[in-house]
Parts: sequence; structure tokens; C-alpha cells
Amino acid sequence: MSGFSWDRRIARTSELLRNQSSVTELLKFYQRLVRFQKTVYESMDSAPDHDVSALVPHFSTLLKLVKEAGSADLKAAAATLEQSSPADRLELLRAVWQHEVESHELSAEPVFFANVLLQPFAEFLAEKSASTTEASPPQCPFCGSRPQLAVLRPEGDGAKRFLMCSLCGTEWFFRRLMCPNCAEENKDHLPVFVAQEFDYVRVDACDTCHTYIKSIDLSKNGNAVPVVDELATVSLNLWAQEHNYKKAQPNLFGV
Repeated sequence: MSGFSWDRRIARTSELLRNQSSVTELLKFYQRLVRFQKTVYESMDSAPDHDVSALVPHFSTLLKLVKEAGSADLKAAAATLEQSSPADRLELLRAVWQHEVESHELSAEPVFFANVLLQPFAEFLAEKSASTTEASPPQCPFCGSRPQLAVLRPEGDGAKRFLMCSLCGTEWFFRRLMCPNCAEENKDHLPVFVAQEFDYVRVDACDTCHTYIKSIDLSKNGNAVPVVDELATVSLNLWAQEHNYKKAQPNLFGV
């Protein structure tokens, strides 16, 4: 597991809010979501059998939060979901949890709501699991989701690369010179881009599949919390898009 507590994520968001004025509204909304996710996570201890049905009672609070602070599209989606039945909400959660988004033809907005609830649920389960892997799978060895970002952790005179799951937060080792999306290994096809204002955040691109993943280098900034700093550096995403790279796995907000 990543070891980044909910409180640390909340605190890091506050730190970045003081310095990243261009993403103030996004970070304020995200901080409210993380506080909500913390309450969901803490409720999992009493959830019977750890089934996703335990998340359905939290839906109403999430819908209220989004209607207060979300984007126009998310507010519209929240209004629609308010009319849904508990059975419909459970079906949505199960579809996303079982990686059946495409077969259910779900749009980005309903998936957002499911992911907000499923992330603390999945993280709770992953932390209780003792599973480990020495291999370099392209998908999470615990829940099978795609990685959202990479983390470079100090080791010796360099840094070791780990991928972080977009759903449960699990970290697993992954080779430095390999594209997580298509397994390209030729270093000449794997350019790295770093912006001066965020020298600890890299855009690891692939000229073979034209995707990219952002890497948070903790050997350069030990105060960073990868999932928060990845979101706060959205300008790098825009730069990558302008250079015809597509993010292999969007974050919670679809960016």
C-alpha cells in the first residue's frame, strides 16, 4: 500500500491550495471529497462481508456534496441520480467494481460517483490483504484496475519506480524503462518531460502508443502526496494533450 493516510491527503491539499491558485476550485472540491471518503473508509470496519452494498447508504451524502460544490455536469448527474433507486445505485457500483463500465455503456459522470465511493472501499480491502508481487504487471495485482500514476521512491543513489492503482491505491513495482500501457522498452521511444515549475513531477510518454503517465518523484519532493500532486499539476496534462499524448488512465475527475 501507498501509506498516504486520508489526513495526509487533506493536509497536502491545504498546502497546495496556498500555492496553486490556478486550480483552487478543483482542489477545494477535491478536499471535500477526500474528507467524505475518509468517513466512508472508517465505516468499512462495521460493513458486513465488505460487500459494495454497504456503500449505497453513503450515496445521498455524496449527492448533496456534489450539488453544493461540483461542476455543472456533475450537479446535473447528481440531480439524475437522486431519482434513482437503491437497486440502481447498487448496480452502478457493481458495474464499476467489476470493470464492466463499457458493457453497461456508462458515461463519465455516473462513474465518477461510483469511484468516489469505491476508492475508500477498495483501499480498505487492499490494506487488509497481505498479497504482494515481485512481478511488473500493467494492472493492479489486487483489484485489477489500471494505474493512475507512477511514484518514484528513493533507493540508494537513485529512485525505484512503482505504479499506483487508480482505485484501491495499491503500489507495485514496475520497471523504469517500460511503458505501462503497451510494454514498449526502447528508451528512444519513451521520452520524459519535466516542467520547471514542477520539477518533481514527470510526464513519462510513449511514442509507440502515444499515451503518458505522470510520475511523482519523492526523491525530489518528500512532502508530495502523489494522488494530490498529480491532480494539482493539471497544466502538465494540458501540455501532454497539446503534444498528442493521451493519458493512459484519467484521474477521479476524468483528467
